[in-house]
Order: sequence, then C-alpha cells, then structure tokens
Amino acid sequence: MRRGEVFPGSKTALVTGASKGIGRCYALQLAALGYNVLMVASGEEELLRSAEEVRQQSPRVWVRTWTKDLATPTAAEELFAYTETEGIKVDVLVNNAGIFSFCDILSTPVERIERVIYLHDLTTTKTCRLYAEDMIGRGGGRILNMSSYSIWMPYPGLSLYSASKAYLKSFSVAFSKEVEERGVTVTAICPAGIATDLYGLSPRLQRFGLKTGILMSPESCARRGLNGMFRGQRCKVPDWWFRLFIPICQMVKGPVRRMLRRYTMQFQK
Repeated sequence: MRRGEVFPGSKTALVTGASKGIGRCYALQLAALGYNVLMVASGEEELLRSAEEVRQQSPRVWVRTWTKDLATPTAAEELFAYTETEGIKVDVLVNNAGIFSFCDILSTPVERIERVIYLHDLTTTKTCRLYAEDMIGRGGGRILNMSSYSIWMPYPGLSLYSASKAYLKSFSVAFSKEVEERGVTVTAICPAGIATDLYGLSPRLQRFGLKTGILMSPESCARRGLNGMFRGQRCKVPDWWFRLFIPICQMVKGPVRRMLRRYTMQFQK
C-alpha cells in the first residue's frame, strides 16, 4: 500500500481552502488514498466544481462540501459545530486556506490585517485545538498546517504574510510535541513559490516558473506535504535546494534589501 493509504471510506479528511490550487490537490490525493473528504472554502461555485472532480476520480469515497468564510473570529467553532452536527469524525485535518498579502503595513487596510491573522493564526490554532482533542479521544489523527518559505524572508511588503506564517510554523512544531504521545501528529509545510493564482501571477509567469524550477506545481506541493504528514515530520520544506537557500535569504540586508524594495514596490497591492 502507498504511504497513508486506507480502506476506501474508512477514514475522513477535512481540507480547508479546497476549491482550487493546493487545497484542491490535497482533496484529490487524499480521496485517492481512500479518505472520505469534506471540502471547505469560501467560493461556492469553484468548490462544487472541484468536489465533482474528486468524486469522479474516487467514486469509492464520499465527498461533501461546506461553503464558509474561515477568516472570522468564530470560524473554527462554527466549523467544528458543523462537523459534529453532521456526524463527521475527522481523522486528517488539513489547514490549507490562506490569503496572500504583499503590501507595506501602513498601506494595508486594517480589515485585511485582521482577516489574514484570523485565517492563518486564530482559526488554525482553534481548529487544531478542537479537532486534536477529538482525535485523541478516538485514538489519534493527523494535522497538516500550511506555513510558508516566506518565514525566512521578512522583507518589506511581506511583514504581515511572513509573520502570520511564521506563527503557524512555530505553533505547529510546539503543538506537535504536546500531542505526539497522545496519538496525534502535527506537521507544518513551508513551501516556496507555487504555481497557483494565490500570488496574482499570470499563467505565462507560472509556466516560466515551473520550467525553471523557481515554482513548484500544486500537485507536487500537496504530495510532498502529505508525505511529510504521514511520516510524522514536524516541519517540511520542499525541495532540498530551497533548504539550501534559507541562510542566503536571512543574509539579505543593507543595499541589497533597499534595491529589492525599490524594485518590488511596483508589485505591492
């Protein structure tokens, strides 16, 4: 059997941000491994379309959807209440939903600041708390949180995004140590650039990034993230060459940083 594979329909995975990009790939790959899948996202039309794709690929499992904006103070409680009411017991939780923000803090609307922190940090922390407790009561489970390579790149324009993702990585690693002896694994995946619409890149630039290796495909990112989760890794940085660049990213300062800032100002929004 493949790593993580289960008897079809015997376990259930919950994937947030599942309507497109990496989240859609998580849902497709988990269903292919035999998991029932609850797909959650804020955009109903895309979510339903992706769910139908998962059903067609994996007809031996059930696929359900729930349209919900998770960037609110009470989203985690509402999500947990929904799964409890519907009798859905989650064995794998994938906190994938995210909002990209590339803008100086002084130019960022307060509402966006709140939404990013709510979604990346508050909702994820509380869903981990709620579902981990339930998993422990049933013998264990697995949690995968989407951090980011940008945690090693606290550059101008990324102050909000990189900091919120840095919290996710730190929280995930520490939380994993709290629950590992109780049967729950927690993994943070920290990918670099992914060829999705999250960053606002045109299809042409995405294709260029894939060809040059600057960007990773969402399918590859999801596969590596799930592999790290099923292996019980606390932190996963795909691929090996990106791990080599971490010290270089942290060394960027002075004239280089100022030059980078002048160039990237045109992309801030």
